[in-house]
Amino acid sequence: MADDADQDYEILIPDPSPMEIDDDDGEGGNGATAAVTRSVTFQGPATGRVLEDSDATTATTLSQDQAAGALINLHHRGFRDTPDSGEQPSLKKTKACETTPLKAVKGENDGDGDWNRDEVDGLACPICLESWTSGGDHQVCCIPCGHIYGMSCIKRWLKQHGSQGKCPQCNMKCTLKDIRVLYASRIVVVDGELQKKVQFLESKCTLLEKKNVNWCKKEREWQKTEVELSTQIQNLRERATYLEGLLEDVQTKQSGLISTSQDCKGRPLSGNCFDAEFGHQECPNGFVLLKDLHIEGARFFDVDVHSQTMVIARRLSGMGGSYALTKISLLAPYERENIQLPLSTRVVKDLRVSPHAKLALLASLGKKLSVLSTESNNTVLTYDLPAAAWSCTWDLYNSNYIYAGLQNGMVLEFDLRQTLRPVESMTGLTSNPIHTVLSLSADLAVDSGIRSVLTASSVGLCHWNFGSSEEKSFLIPESVNQGVCISLAYGPRSGDIVASFRPRVETAGVNLSQPLSTPSSSLLGQGVQGSHVLFKRVGSTRGTQIYQKLGSTSASVNDIRLPKSAVVDRMNQKSLYASGDEVSGDLVLQQLPSLRDVQRLKSRKSVRDVKYSPILNSELLSCLSEDTLQLFSSKVSGR
Repeated sequence: MADDADQDYEILIPDPSPMEIDDDDGEGGNGATAAVTRSVTFQGPATGRVLEDSDATTATTLSQDQAAGALINLHHRGFRDTPDSGEQPSLKKTKACETTPLKAVKGENDGDGDWNRDEVDGLACPICLESWTSGGDHQVCCIPCGHIYGMSCIKRWLKQHGSQGKCPQCNMKCTLKDIRVLYASRIVVVDGELQKKVQFLESKCTLLEKKNVNWCKKEREWQKTEVELSTQIQNLRERATYLEGLLEDVQTKQSGLISTSQDCKGRPLSGNCFDAEFGHQECPNGFVLLKDLHIEGARFFDVDVHSQTMVIARRLSGMGGSYALTKISLLAPYERENIQLPLSTRVVKDLRVSPHAKLALLASLGKKLSVLSTESNNTVLTYDLPAAAWSCTWDLYNSNYIYAGLQNGMVLEFDLRQTLRPVESMTGLTSNPIHTVLSLSADLAVDSGIRSVLTASSVGLCHWNFGSSEEKSFLIPESVNQGVCISLAYGPRSGDIVASFRPRVETAGVNLSQPLSTPSSSLLGQGVQGSHVLFKRVGSTRGTQIYQKLGSTSASVNDIRLPKSAVVDRMNQKSLYASGDEVSGDLVLQQLPSLRDVQRLKSRKSVRDVKYSPILNSELLSCLSEDTLQLFSSKVSGR
């Protein structure tokens, strides 16, 4: 049986009902009735000989149903007809009870002949194992039980079985009339359970991808937070080092170990002292340079005592550059934060921080008066103005009221609780721009509800009463003939009022508030001989405030700009007046009321703005000149 793997086998299947013998070889064609058998020849390897007996010499005789089952079983195991014949499995009739040995026929299909049903199931006819077609004799079709075959194969099968036709796979009875053509080029059966698993896995993969994206995003946020925390830690370390140095300085001062020619850090004094109260060259209560900060495009600034920061109005570089605000911490390492302003703001003319809350007030040439939060950096409220704003201020005693000085000489009062329009508008005595507006302590007028402000324009000083039915505004006579007023400062604690003037220019009998410029004149201006004049309120007559001129002194002032100055309103000490000297570039401190120079602090070029702020147990004097902000510090005596 060495060649069994390449042989064909014949099975004799007995027919249970007698019928005429129809011998294919022409023998015994007498029409005798006898039991017959049907022979079926299969091609394939010896491994498929499931019907052989033990010695493989004879074939086992089976019933018709058993043979049909064996046929289907053999087809499923990979047995096929001879490829050349093109014939489907056929049944041959033989005489009853005749047994014929398996006829070994050399197969033309060499090899093991193994077929995997899963590879062809749904793609080929289960009878011939050939692919069905979308047309022709072997077109795909089905029978009532639902099984699918090639048209020619199932017709041949049912014809051979006659009225006993059954499905080759499930044995369900059917006839030729039950065949239905399927109009499909290819039939593929999808495993529902497998499809569900695939969909589940796909959804799971999508979910995992989303989680991965979220984790990556969180990782980036954590990395960013880590960097910020590292920066904060570094800043805190530097601040701790700075505070330790201050503590050491205080202890050194108390022990009297400071040299008379050096400040508390061993540096040369940043200014000269001339008054006996300050002590010649020692300046125990004088100011020393604390820090130089470079701020490009700085114009004005103010100090937010509540958050210990400075708010600076800056013009950004470039033609027609917009304005922005910059917040700088007053504690080392002096962290910065920028706040972009709307383009409609245009040029910022004045900036004031509220003494009551963390709010800043902006006056701009864009006819806007804006209130910003220095905590959230957002615009809280914006008022539309009838003209460009040149100045603004907060009411000293009522946090709801704010004031704006306009280019046309008007002064407007706003109540933050009314967001649409001013509560009171006053037309100026002249049409000159109001470059400074200051809230005054109302004295006895507080009980009567009168709110007073003092303004400065080129013609002089003007007093305004809001909430009063009597005289609304009047010029202070002593300030009219002093020249062109360019600066105004006020100390609420002492009541000192200091105004700076430059001389008027007369041409053809007409007084001009601005000097004639030449093509060679600098846009920064130059020093001219002017004056500082000290005023004070000394009482009132019929509701009208009385101002008195207490003294004046000559000074070098700017001939073009309108620089700002400040009254250093010190506790338990005489007040000082801080202003810039246009010739030397120094920040000059003059004692009030004598207006004598007591200290000169070296500044950077021309002084633009000066602010004084008592903070904790020290005093801070800030000076802005060009692109440099200088911080001068002094210990408060008596605290």
